[in-house]
Amino acid sequence: MNKKVVTLLSVMAVSTLALSACGGGSSKKTAKDTPKEELKLPHAVSNKDKAIEGGTLDIAVVNDAPFQGLFSPAFNSDNYDYCYAQPTGFGSLFSIDENFKLTNDGVASFKYDKESKTATVTLKDGIKWSDGKPLTSDDLIYTYKVVADKDYDGVRYSDIINIEGVEDYHAGKAKEISGLKQVDDKTIEIKFLSNNPGVLQGADFLTYAIPKHQLEKIPVAKMSSSPEIREHPLSFGPYVISKVVTGESVELVPNEHYYGNKPKLKKIVETNVSSKTIIESMKAKKYDYIYQMPTDTYTKYKDIKGYEMLGKVEMAYTYLGFKLGKYNEEKSQSDYNPEAKMANKELRQAMGYAVDNDAVGKKFYNGLRENANALIIPPFKDFHASKEEVPGYSLNEKKAKELLDKAGYKDTDNDGLREDPKGNKLEIKFASMSGGETAQPLADYYIQQWKKIGLNVTLSTGRLLDFQSFYDKVQHDDPEIDVYQAAWSTGSNPEPSGLWGPKAQYNYTRFVSEENTKLIEEINSEKAFDEAYRKEKFIEWQKYAAEEAFAIPTLYRWGVTPVSERVVGVDITSTITLNELWEKVGVSKESR
Repeated sequence: MNKKVVTLLSVMAVSTLALSACGGGSSKKTAKDTPKEELKLPHAVSNKDKAIEGGTLDIAVVNDAPFQGLFSPAFNSDNYDYCYAQPTGFGSLFSIDENFKLTNDGVASFKYDKESKTATVTLKDGIKWSDGKPLTSDDLIYTYKVVADKDYDGVRYSDIINIEGVEDYHAGKAKEISGLKQVDDKTIEIKFLSNNPGVLQGADFLTYAIPKHQLEKIPVAKMSSSPEIREHPLSFGPYVISKVVTGESVELVPNEHYYGNKPKLKKIVETNVSSKTIIESMKAKKYDYIYQMPTDTYTKYKDIKGYEMLGKVEMAYTYLGFKLGKYNEEKSQSDYNPEAKMANKELRQAMGYAVDNDAVGKKFYNGLRENANALIIPPFKDFHASKEEVPGYSLNEKKAKELLDKAGYKDTDNDGLREDPKGNKLEIKFASMSGGETAQPLADYYIQQWKKIGLNVTLSTGRLLDFQSFYDKVQHDDPEIDVYQAAWSTGSNPEPSGLWGPKAQYNYTRFVSEENTKLIEEINSEKAFDEAYRKEKFIEWQKYAAEEAFAIPTLYRWGVTPVSERVVGVDITSTITLNELWEKVGVSKESR
């Protein structure tokens, strides 16, 4: 949501303590936050038997493309790699409470002084990396230096630009980050340029650590492709990665230097499994625990014997993004292009009004998704705009056509398709991902609906794109993409700068405006420590985002996690840390 305990959802990730789309590490929700179907699903396994000694847990990660294999929180950028690395604890330092604020129950404690704009992070005693070396403040400082390095090729740099001296370090003007002070071997102080209330939820600093002693001899430019990141990452969590078959599988074994209770499994085997074969694999009892299970086929697997279905609200949403510029690597910011094909907001609004996402949720996802009205999700109940405040986009073909007419998109040659305001042929290229039974029918539905209002929309490259190709093209602003359908795992900090701010690499739309920047800055201002003021600014931003429609939220999501009846210790909605979760997971029988 890394500043996340998680990243993407079949999607790309954001930049704060993310809550697991793979299970675990998320907050409890009340009944009013959940749909009727999810209320029928438990949040934790019912098996209370004692875990056997030396068991093996077989995990399936449902993914229709090979995984990347970036098993470092500093370099990870999608949820699949996170799923594979989750039992390692993924370098996460902090725990969170039910309001998504940092607590002191994790590997590190956190204290913030608003007057001095300074945070103090203190590591607990006895934490060691899986090679036996202690986790120290050297590792914390080093993690910032890697992310701030000019050769860093990850997507976390924008997370830390509010730290004093980071931009000078990034530009090569300073050899140290002036806002970082090493107090002792367990403690650092972080000096911020401005007060941001989001810091209490993990914003503006890094909530994970990477090992300096393992990585410091590797040039930062080569780090993400190194074996130390992709094959032998160190861990201070319950398990450590012991074997990787690139793109196919990962094996983990207990970390003998883990500070907590001894892990209950002798081995975890995680395997990439196609959405086309996962149901047959469940029937054959091949796996104990399944990440990223498609909800479009829920009715086909929910009653398979030997499995218990866990369910939870996902901290995520699906959206339509419109390409409006390019990312400027040199300036580390998005460059908005007012002449882009999709720069007319009435065109974007019309595309939003052309589709019926309530019907999509019912027909394609068995009611486990519903129409989304705003870019802040409902679990952030203090900041989410109600449908009365921000109605969002629902099916209204008449209004869509009126918007296009008003904006000058008219069918001048009577072929049933609209030309642009200058009278030129208009073809809009739509990127959507392959995978699962509904990917193609859903893409066809959107294209069909857009054709009904006179828009000629075709698939980018003429076909659905696999996960890796999709995000490679979206991230690099491929001219083959005008509009795309993706999803975000939101993280524990709702503020929008990490996804929609001018410097956010994750702002794949590349939309930038003075008003957007102003509203985001107000959300993150010192004045916003007043929660009433902060809520007011959140609502204003959501209204503005809905009006500009640079990204139109389409679906809020509920996830289903099949777990074998022999598994113990799994709770997908508790606020325990990943380390606390994975030290408890075990199996009560030798076989499924």
